[in-house]
Amino acid sequence: MRKLKVTELGRLNIDEYKQTEKVPLIIVLDNIRSVYNVGSVFRTADAFKIEKIMLCGITAVPPMLEIHKTALGAEDSVEWTYYEDTLKAIQELKELSYQLMAIEQVENSLPLHQWTLENEKKYAFILGNEVKGVRQDVVDACHHSIEIPQFGTKHSLNIANAAAIVMWEFMKQHLSISCP
Repeated sequence: MRKLKVTELGRLNIDEYKQTEKVPLIIVLDNIRSVYNVGSVFRTADAFKIEKIMLCGITAVPPMLEIHKTALGAEDSVEWTYYEDTLKAIQELKELSYQLMAIEQVENSLPLHQWTLENEKKYAFILGNEVKGVRQDVVDACHHSIEIPQFGTKHSLNIANAAAIVMWEFMKQHLSISCP
């Protein structure tokens, strides 16, 4: 096996990326403290052609050197908007008929491996603060909650890691539906 060079990967440039069809998933970041986590979410969202990121509350917004350090330019390719209040973003998504899924440990949450994408629906995944998680009033405004099963001694994952896991699961299911 030979490791491929960057020039052999056939990646899109930013203009081409902006013109391509995106997967019907929006990522909502509810009061994320770490600018590095924000940058990492941008980079993963770019990798999976996520439709958009909504940055809410205290979540940092581009342009910012620390976001760029982990996003590596994905903050320029992935569409994003800022909302002072997460509930306003949630209300806008509801009006656009998105299925709102809190990525959180709550009563009656659905384990990620049991969640099934319905191809005709548009989704928004809401991820919360590194310490407090998704705010309770935001959880209350969501249609459902998905929980990433964990089997060790810790009860949470880094938000950038959790975002990557749920984006990959969404993409995996989306590909199996749209490219059988």
